[in-house]
Amino acid sequence: MLPRELFRKDPERIRRMLRSRHTEAPLDRLLEVDRQWRDLLTTLEELKARRNAGSKEIGLLFKDGKRDEAEARKASMSRLGDEIKDLEERTSGLEQEVETLELTIPNLLDAEVPEGANEDDNREIRRWGDPPSFDFSCQAHWDLGPALGILDFEQAAKLAGARFAVLRGPGAALERALISFMLDIHTREHGYTEVLTPYLVNSTSLQGTGQLPKFADDLFHIDGHDLYLIPTAEVPVTNLHRDESLDESAIPLRYCAFTPCFRAEAGSHGRDVRGLIRQHQFHKVELVQLTTPWTASDALEQLTGHAEVILQRLDLPYRVMTLCSGDVGFSAAKTYDIEVWLPGQDRYREISSCSNFSDFQARRAHLRYRPAEGGKARLLHTVNGSGLAVGRTLVAVLENYQQQDGSVVVPEVLRPYMGGMELIEPI
Repeated sequence: MLPRELFRKDPERIRRMLRSRHTEAPLDRLLEVDRQWRDLLTTLEELKARRNAGSKEIGLLFKDGKRDEAEARKASMSRLGDEIKDLEERTSGLEQEVETLELTIPNLLDAEVPEGANEDDNREIRRWGDPPSFDFSCQAHWDLGPALGILDFEQAAKLAGARFAVLRGPGAALERALISFMLDIHTREHGYTEVLTPYLVNSTSLQGTGQLPKFADDLFHIDGHDLYLIPTAEVPVTNLHRDESLDESAIPLRYCAFTPCFRAEAGSHGRDVRGLIRQHQFHKVELVQLTTPWTASDALEQLTGHAEVILQRLDLPYRVMTLCSGDVGFSAAKTYDIEVWLPGQDRYREISSCSNFSDFQARRAHLRYRPAEGGKARLLHTVNGSGLAVGRTLVAVLENYQQQDGSVVVPEVLRPYMGGMELIEPI
C-alpha cells in the first residue's frame, strides 16, 4: 500500500506509474472519495464544536434559572445530535471506501526497472551454464515421467481433476530430495532460519502481502471460514511479524519455508495445460528477508544469488531476467525472474521470481522496526523469492538429465537424499 499523503500531494506520480505498468486502477475515484471524506470530517468537527458550546450554554441557562430557554436550546441540540450521527455514519462509510480503494493501487516501481509492456520486453542480465546437447530426440517431462512410471496425471485427475499430479516411487523420492536439499543449503550456508507455517491463512494475512483484494479469484477459499489455502509461503512468513516493531539490531531477518502452494490459476486462460508447469497444487521453498530501507536493494541481489546457487549445484543451465515495468507484479517494486533451461520444451521457463517490495507490504501488514538511535518506528522493507519452485526443478532435472533409453541420471548432490540412487529407470 502506498502512503496516503502521496496520492493526496502527488497523484500525477501515481498516474505515471500506472501508465508505465500498462494497467488501470481507480485512482480518480480514490481521490474523489478521499476529498469527500475530508470535507465531511471538517463539517463534522465544526458541528461537534457547536454541540459542545451549546451544552455549556444550556448548563449556564439552567444555572441562571432560565429553564424555558434552556429546554428550547436542548431541543435544538437534539436536532444537531441527529445531524452529527448521520454525518458520522456517512463519514465512516467514506473512510471504509478510501481504505478499500487504497488496496487496489499497485506499488511504485524502482527507478532501475526498464520500461516495457509485457514479458517480451524483459531484459536478460546474465546466464549460467550451457544447455545440454543430445544425440537423440529428447522428451518433455509429461512424456518422460509417465513412461518411467513416476508421474501420473490420469490418476490425479480421477482424484481431484485437471492440473494435479501423482508422483510415485523415485519420482516422489526426487521431489522430497529436492525439498531437503534446498532447505539444507539455505539454512546451513545462506543463514536462513527454517520455519514451518500454517497452510491456511486469514484474509488479513493475504491483504498484508497484496494477494487480497486484487487476486481473490486466484485463491482457494474455505467456505464458512475466514481461511484460504496459501498461494505461497510468502504470505504466512511475511506476516509472522505483522503488527510488530522489531529492534533494528534484529534486522535483517531471513526465513525459509517449505510449503505446498495452492492456486486457482484463474487468469491462465489455458496456458501450460500439459505437465507440471502450472498446477493447482505444487511445492515451493520460499526465501523471505525483512530488511531496512537502505539494505533492501542489496538483499534482493543476495537473495537472487541464493536461489541461483541451487541451480548451480544441480548443474542446471539458467538465465536471470529483469522484469520490465509492464510485467512487474502488483506488490513488487523490482523483480528478477530466474529461468531454467528445459530441453524437452526447447526454452527457458521461470523457476523463481525474486522481488523487492520496498515498504509496500510493510505498510499493509504494519511491519516496523525501532531505529538503534531512537526515535519513531519506521517501516521495514520486504524481499522474497522462490528458492526454488520444487515441481519445476523436478521438471528441469528430468529433462536435462534424461538418457537415450528413457532413464534419468540423478544429480550427484541429490544422491545422498535418495539412498544413493544414481539412475531412475522404469518402475
